[in-house]
Amino acid sequence: MLLELLQKDYGKAMNLNCAEKILYGANWAYNMQLPPQALKIAAGFGGGMGAGAACGVVTGACMVLSTLYVKRNGKEEGCKVRELCKEFVDTFKAETGSYDCCEVKPKYFEPEIQCDKVVFKGAEILDKIVAREGMGK
Repeated sequence: MLLELLQKDYGKAMNLNCAEKILYGANWAYNMQLPPQALKIAAGFGGGMGAGAACGVVTGACMVLSTLYVKRNGKEEGCKVRELCKEFVDTFKAETGSYDCCEVKPKYFEPEIQCDKVVFKGAEILDKIVAREGMGK
């Protein structure tokens, strides 16, 4: 789903950052139907919020999981978005070594493909969660 879409260079022509690739791609792959205005929310999360903090792939994935699995808010009864986000973060960290951009980027960034290896890893993890959990709400 998402991984396959991103591997076909989705977002490259739009010059999307890592968080945007995850959110924009998931919007299409998972038919989330977010309007363009909502997608802009991911812009400031690329490059670890521009400060090398939490990787944009991680923050973008949490945006996707929230969109798919929250009806009203994260504290509503039966909502398991926190558990799903934790699963994503833990898996991402186990597979990349960290969830902080300042630690992930030096290991995976390549000028030609930028952070695509990390974006693909995040997409793979998201696809597994979404396949298991269904499309949510």
